Amino acid sequence: MKKLRKQFQGLYWRQMFVTAGMVLLTLLLLGASFFSLSYNYARGQKSEEIMAKARVMSQLSINYLENGRYMDIEDLRSDPDFQQLATFAAIVSDVHFMICDTEGHVLLTTDQALEGKVITMPESMSREILEKGASARRDSLGGLYESRRFVVGVPAVNPETQEVVGEVYGVSTTSSLDSMWQGFIGLFFMTAFVVLMISFMASSITTMRQVQPIREMVQATRRYAEGDFDIRMNDYGRDDEIGELAASFNAMAESLQQTERQRREFIANISHELKTPMTTIAGYTDGILDGTIPPEREKQYLQIISDESRRLSRMVRRMLDVSQLQAIDPLKSGSHFDICESMRRVLISMEKKITDRDLDVDADIPEEPILVLGDNDMITQVIYNLLENATKFARSGSTLYLGVTTIDGKARVTVRNLGDTIPAEELPLLFERFHKSDKSRSEDKDGVGLGLYIVKTILEQHKEKINVTSENGVTTFTFSLAME
Repeated sequence: MKKLRKQFQGLYWRQMFVTAGMVLLTLLLLGASFFSLSYNYARGQKSEEIMAKARVMSQLSINYLENGRYMDIEDLRSDPDFQQLATFAAIVSDVHFMICDTEGHVLLTTDQALEGKVITMPESMSREILEKGASARRDSLGGLYESRRFVVGVPAVNPETQEVVGEVYGVSTTSSLDSMWQGFIGLFFMTAFVVLMISFMASSITTMRQVQPIREMVQATRRYAEGDFDIRMNDYGRDDEIGELAASFNAMAESLQQTERQRREFIANISHELKTPMTTIAGYTDGILDGTIPPEREKQYLQIISDESRRLSRMVRRMLDVSQLQAIDPLKSGSHFDICESMRRVLISMEKKITDRDLDVDADIPEEPILVLGDNDMITQVIYNLLENATKFARSGSTLYLGVTTIDGKARVTVRNLGDTIPAEELPLLFERFHKSDKSRSEDKDGVGLGLYIVKTILEQHKEKINVTSENGVTTFTFSLAME
């Protein structure tokens, strides 16, 4: 029971119930409005029609009512000419007439069902006829008829003296009008049922098309929660919001899958990078403690342990630097600094390493300041990392290039060295965390594989990108910074 109730509380059934309710309410309101307007109009037309016929009968009755020609009911009923005239008029007009005196007493009626009965019309109608000149209502005349009928009364007025000499009432059965409304109600309910079914089916199809992708997304989300990011949404070839949602959902899945892949690679890389110095430290420490390493060589291995400890410390510090960099918005303050001065400071700090590698430097740095937007310390770190990387892998005796130019409102910084050509398939991997080429692993004992990743992170924080090319042994790193 609980499962069934939950099912009916779903989006599909809610949409269905709302649609069916709105359609049904609309049909009821339209039907009620049309019924009311058309019924009142038909009733008014019917009343005017009967009233016109009653006025004609009143004109025909004046000659028989004036001057008290008929002193009682029997006198009027015994007149065959008038009786025949009234009956003929009733047959032709499909209206029963009642001819009364000024007090509402019926002197003659064309309704044979009322023959022989003493009838007095309602006092309120007689008074209304005398005061307003006419009276119209639907009434059973105090139970005289089984159902209410249209009753219209008009005065019989002498045209010469303008004296009211009697009253004439026209009574019509409502059978024709009732039959029309019964037919209308039947047609209305049939039409409402057909419209409701059509809207129900149309809403069912439309709602199912809307709900089905959402159900698939719910299932996909559960799979994602379990760590399976391979599932993708079907956009059903739609260009509406559902199609956009499916495309966004698939893009999110791609991003999550890539993030998960990077996370696993990060864990694998950091495990490898941390395991190497820790294994070295533990192995040499155990060798000293258990006497495997002779005392005269302890100093040599203690130096190795010290170097590995420092490398491990640098690695952890670099990882913390990356975490901090990702939380900084260097463009928020909107400050400017001289990129040329930053490049000169980096060259001075790198002088010893460049000299030790027997390298020359081709510095293309203008004397005039070039102001760029960003964080001075972070950009200095970018230039330092790039120049250090270029120094480390440059061919001994070659020349390093460090220069800056202005193009299209941006400062373009270039760092270039001459060494081994980096394979094209490896270029996109240079900026990944802990990435090193196989050759550099053996040569670069101090590196932790985070320098270029930090470069990319800092430039992304500045809304910029870095490009790298490597051809014929010449490797060039280029990035830009906004000047305004």
